[in-house]
Order: sequence, then C-alpha cells, then structure tokens
Amino acid sequence: MKLLMIYTDRFYYKTSIKNLDSVDSYEESKQIEDVLVGFIQVEQKDEEDIAKAETKMIKNLKWAAKKNETNSIVLHSFAHLSMSKADENITKDMFDRAEQRLISSGYKVLQTPFGYFLDLDIQAPGKSLARVFKEF
Repeated sequence: MKLLMIYTDRFYYKTSIKNLDSVDSYEESKQIEDVLVGFIQVEQKDEEDIAKAETKMIKNLKWAAKKNETNSIVLHSFAHLSMSKADENITKDMFDRAEQRLISSGYKVLQTPFGYFLDLDIQAPGKSLARVFKEF
C-alpha cells in the first residue's frame, strides 16, 4: 500500500470523468475544511492480507490527523502512486470498512466518489507533518 497524507485547510472536489464502468454515473461536489486527506493506493500484494493493510492505513491516518490537530479525514482512492493495483471491489470494500472503523473511533470521515477522476482544489499549509508518505 502507498499512502500520501496531506493536511489541508480546505479540500474541494468535483466529479469530472467516470473511469470505472462498475460505478453509477452521478455528479457531486463538496468542500471540507481542516481535514487530513489520505491519497490511498491499495496494491495487489495487499490482497494477501487486506485486514493487516487496512489496520496499518487506519493507524497512520489517525496518527497524522492527531499530529495536525484534526478529527476529519477524507479517504481518496488515488491509483497513481504505484503500477500495482488491487481489485477495485477489494479496494472499495476496504474503504467502506475503514470509514466505519474511523467513525467508531470518533472521526468525521468522507470518501471521495470511487471510480471517478476528480477536479481538485487543495489549500495546504507548509508546516511540518502536513505532508507524509508511507509505504507498507
């Protein structure tokens, strides 16, 4: 798994191009402030022990959220951090489970539309630990 975490003062997205046939067509746009955005690449090797990869991802997201003093997290599937990609259904199911686990821990969680390229507008401060990359 590859995980790029960026703390943002403001994160805005709008659906642009649907890139998975398996998802419904719709339009959506949202803006959230004071949020940690996880750009997440679930890789094929993660399928061997998806529960372990999910737990590591959640622990890293919680750690980075705490360091940036926010309780809001965005889960964003970002299949551009690696050439290896897990099955789309496995990835989406993992995101759904992770969202519920984070909510149960007191976090506000948002998933960006899965299976879409998005227009993004990110305002991120230049401070220590506002940008962290993890690979596991």
